[in-house]
Formats: sequence, C-alpha cells, structure tokens
Amino acid sequence: MSVPNISKEDIINVFNYRHATKEFDTNKIVSKQDIELILETARLSPSSFGFEPWHFVVVQDKELRGLLKPVAWGAPSKLDTASHFVLGLSMKTPLTKWGSSYVMKMMKDVKQLPAEVIEMYSKFYREFQETDFNLDTDKKMFDWASKQNYIALANMMTSAAMIGVDSCAIEGFHEEKTEQLLKDKFGIDTEKYGLSYMVAFGYRKEDPTNPKTRRPIEDVITWK
Repeated sequence: MSVPNISKEDIINVFNYRHATKEFDTNKIVSKQDIELILETARLSPSSFGFEPWHFVVVQDKELRGLLKPVAWGAPSKLDTASHFVLGLSMKTPLTKWGSSYVMKMMKDVKQLPAEVIEMYSKFYREFQETDFNLDTDKKMFDWASKQNYIALANMMTSAAMIGVDSCAIEGFHEEKTEQLLKDKFGIDTEKYGLSYMVAFGYRKEDPTNPKTRRPIEDVITWK
C-alpha cells in the first residue's frame, strides 16, 4: 500500500469542480470501471464502530426509474439523464441494535474479533446506544445509521469528481411513499432498510453558469 501523493492544488480543484449537476449528458455513459471505483469508495468508507450500516442499489432499469419519479420530486431530470442512479439505504433497528445477528456477524465473521474482544465491544456498543447517544427509538437508530451512510455518499461524490464524473445528491422524495415503492417493486425489506438519499452520476450537460459560493473561512472555522 503506497502513501497517497495528491497535490493540495489538485484536491482543492476537485472540490471546486464538483457541483450539483441538475441535468446530465445522455450521450455520455460512465464506464464500468469508473462506476465500480466510485462504489468501492463507498464500501471502503468509515462508519461508527465499523459496522457499515448501509446498502447501495444501482437503478439502471428504465421502468424502475420511471416508478421513482412520482415519489421523488427532486429526481425526475436526473432519473431521465443520469448514467447511473444509486439509492443509499441505511439499516434499521433490527440490524443495528446491539446484540443483533448482523452486529454479531460483523464482529465474528468480518472483523474476526476474538471472543473476549467481542464481549468488550458489545458492552461499549450497548452503552453507546443506551447511554451516550440515547438511541431509544427506531427513528433515532435510523438517523444514526444515516449519518454513517452520508460519509459514504460524500466519498462517492468526491471520488467521482476526482475522475471527472459529475454527481447530484437527492433528498427530495416522499419518505413513506418511496419506502412503499421500494418494498413493492424493488424487493427491499423495509423492516430492515430505509432510504436515506438518492445520488445520480454522469457527465454534466453544460457547465454551471454561476460560480461556487461559500461562506468565508473565518465564518466557518474557529481556532481555540
């Protein structure tokens, strides 16, 4: 594994280049290698306790994309034009609750932790949920999982920009109607997964007309 050697100028250029692409060029398709790289950066993303409470559905079927339009008011132009369209699903309480079969499998089979470490880790995770963050409702648990999933989203969008692929994150959807659709037409177990966001990838149809605007750094950063 080599030490990354990306120039500071290139890093800032990536963040200045990236913008929320509203309409994509339908004549340009993201290559298999590039979309796999983008998805791999999601898989490699960090998460709280390393439990990876996410799943990603790449929607390429035109009929399924069409079904999403009525329930996702922020997505129609992206659904029509994006090369690739991804649903960011986050795990719900049955999977993320301390002691769940998923959490135990992560510790035993994925992380391959010794029994004594699993016992200690489980204790910390239970205290985190019950005391530190008071994750005492299904809504709180899902929001916590979504926080982790947004790390993966940011990494996908940044890695895409690094290779010249455009993106647009989408939260403009009706949560209840969308989850019903995912259950009925996408075969997703909505007892275990909920939709946190959608994200489209492709190539911009045209450059943005307005420069990127952000608050000055002195309004954003405080040093103590």
